[in-house]
Amino acid sequence: MNVQTRVKERAEEQSTAMSAEQQSAIRVLANELHRLNHAVMRAVDAGVSVELVRSARHHGGEGNWGDLMIPVIVTQPR
Repeated sequence: MNVQTRVKERAEEQSTAMSAEQQSAIRVLANELHRLNHAVMRAVDAGVSVELVRSARHHGGEGNWGDLMIPVIVTQPR
């Protein structure tokens, strides 16, 4: 079994334990991460290096948390 297949299976297993609201939030997050990845690729193609760094951690109050990210940009002399 390849790694990509196992990741998909694991994500499906985890999603069955989530509420509809949680599943919707994860779909939104996945879509936004996809857009972020494309933006990073565009920036790299434009000549900058991009590193995403955790700037803070958001706590939801019930033991849930999420990392908040900022980009660190390095330009190359032309």
